[in-house]
Amino acid sequence: MARLKDLYEQEIIPALMEKFSYKNKMEVPKLHKVVINMGVGDAKENPKFLDSAVDDLATIAGQRPVVIAAKRSVSNFKLREGMKIGTKVTLRGDRMYEFVDRLLNVALPRVRDFRGVPERSFDGRGNYSLGVREQLIFPEINYDKVEKVRGMDINFVTTANTDEEAKEFLRLLGMPFAKRG
Repeated sequence: MARLKDLYEQEIIPALMEKFSYKNKMEVPKLHKVVINMGVGDAKENPKFLDSAVDDLATIAGQRPVVIAAKRSVSNFKLREGMKIGTKVTLRGDRMYEFVDRLLNVALPRVRDFRGVPERSFDGRGNYSLGVREQLIFPEINYDKVEKVRGMDINFVTTANTDEEAKEFLRLLGMPFAKRG
């Protein structure tokens, strides 16, 4: 955690100030928050699936997640408004940096046939989204206690104005972007 903050102060700020010719170090992009979202569609048949997803996400994030209810009814999915179908957690501050450090240095290298994360997952405003197929890549999760393998979305919200600035910031932070070609 302190390692990422030190890296930001000593290496990332000077590198980005030089590349994008910022006049003030307050213009340099920062990581604002990280949101982890886990959809649990099968919770409509068995509510216990939601409890196990909440426990897994709490173990990964180190913070209790909130349960998300459906905003509208969708008859094709047999979904009614208000049904609990997901869970999410928003990380800020020290917990955020600690999670990002674990994600980049421990969890992502454990993904089978990992060749990097896609470069095209920026939203046009400097935020990056990453999908993970299974929660088992995190060492905190006990393989024997997992009821069902679930994926999750991890969103990095930065203060960058453009995708190019955000990409360079995340690359300097240690995000392993896939090589093209």
